[in-house]
Amino acid sequence: MNDPKQYAHPEVLVSADWLAEHGNEVRIIESNEDVLLYDTGHIPGAVHIDWREDLQDHVIRDYISPEAFAAMCERNGIAPDTTCVFYGDKSNWWACYALWAFRLFGHEKVKILNGGRDKWIAEGRPLTREKPSYPHAKYPAPARRHDDDIRAFYDEALAHSRAKKPMVDVRSPGEYKGDITHMPEYPQEGVLRGGHIPGAKSVPWKRAANDDGTFKSAEDLRKIYEGEIGLKKEDDIVAYCRIGERSSHTWFVLSYLLGYPTVRNYDGSWTEWGNRVRSPIERS
Repeated sequence: MNDPKQYAHPEVLVSADWLAEHGNEVRIIESNEDVLLYDTGHIPGAVHIDWREDLQDHVIRDYISPEAFAAMCERNGIAPDTTCVFYGDKSNWWACYALWAFRLFGHEKVKILNGGRDKWIAEGRPLTREKPSYPHAKYPAPARRHDDDIRAFYDEALAHSRAKKPMVDVRSPGEYKGDITHMPEYPQEGVLRGGHIPGAKSVPWKRAANDDGTFKSAEDLRKIYEGEIGLKKEDDIVAYCRIGERSSHTWFVLSYLLGYPTVRNYDGSWTEWGNRVRSPIERS
C-alpha cells in the first residue's frame, strides 16, 4: 500500500479527488509530450503550457528569459503566489519538465497531479475542449534563473564525471549501452555517438512510476536509488537523458519524493554530450 506520507514532501502530490475539490483555488497546467493533446480535451480550467513554444528560447538552445517567463505567467493568470498543479501524458514526464522549468525561475508553489492525464481519463473524470480565460495577473520578472541550484551545464557535468560523483542516466538501456542513439520508436535526432557519460549509473526514468502513471512508494523508490545504485542524502547528484525532459522526472523524484537536497538536471544531456568534440564516452 502506497502511503504518500512516507514521501519527503507529500504535499507536492495531489490526487484527482483533491483537484476536483480544489481546482478553483489553483492554476491547473497541462503540459504534454504531444502538444496537440490539450485541444482534444483537458481537465476543466486547465491552461496549456507548450514545452517548446512557451518554455524554450526559439533561437538559442536555452530556456526563455525571466521577462518572457513573467509574461507567460501573466497571460495565464499566474501570479508569484499562485499554486500551480501540473499534469500531462506519459506518467507526467513532461509535466515534471514544466514544473522543473517553473522552479528554474523560482516559482515555489508547485504540485503534480499523481497519475496525470491518463489516470484522470481512466477514472472517467470530465474533460473539456473549452479554453479558460483568466484575468491578467501581475508577475514581476524574476531577478534571476536558478541555473546554479538545479541545473548543470556541460563543463559541470564533465567535472562531476571526472570527480566520480553520482550521475544518473535515465534513458533506456539501449541508449545507455550505446546500441541506439535515441529512444525506441522515436526518430533519430542527429546524435553522432552513442553510450553514456563515464561513471553514470543507469536507472530508466519510468522505473519510478507504476503502471497507472502514479509514483511508486517511497520504500520502492529507495530500493531503486539507494539499494541499487547507492545514492545517499549527502550526495551531489546530476541526472541526464536526451534533452533534460526524462531527467526532470527523476529530478522530481529525488528532490521532492526522496528529499535529496542537491540534485541538478543536465538538460544539455546526450544531444549535447554525444555531439561534443572530444567528450568522453563509455559503452557497456
